[in-house]
Amino acid sequence: MFFLILLLIVIAQRLIELRIAKRNEQWMLTSGAKEYGQSHYQLMVLMHIGFFLSLIVEYLIRKPALNSYWQALLFIFIIVQIGRIWVIVTLGKYWNTKIIVLSGTYVVKKGPFKYVKHPNYIIVTIELFVIPMIFNLYITAILFLILNQIILRVRIPIEEKALRENTNYNEKFD
Repeated sequence: MFFLILLLIVIAQRLIELRIAKRNEQWMLTSGAKEYGQSHYQLMVLMHIGFFLSLIVEYLIRKPALNSYWQALLFIFIIVQIGRIWVIVTLGKYWNTKIIVLSGTYVVKKGPFKYVKHPNYIIVTIELFVIPMIFNLYITAILFLILNQIILRVRIPIEEKALRENTNYNEKFD
């Protein structure tokens, strides 16, 4: 039952985030922003859908017990969710799941961005590992940790190039 509850919470959260991202995307594009990295975005979406499917399939096939450290892992998950909200609130109308950059704007260098360049990618990486580990779903944890790193190796350079070309990114982060 705990698996189902956590799964539904995370799926609901993702759906709410997609709604926020769509609203922000529409605002940015009507304000003259440009989208970058469209070619890998579909793969990223498929990876995230695959993550949920893999969680469900591995759980149903293996029927594992909770990890002996599930409470610590759940605590990490909750902290990461606070971090996720912090990122979304900090970026406000600029937060998105896509790489959309409004030329001439200033990059955000407050909130979690004071400490790291890509806090949301760190958060997603932790989630993709911690959520399955709560339930001892090792295959999903390792597979999607690797797949996410592959996607990020493509995505981060595209995002940084778009920011360098259109904002004051070089002044703030180099």
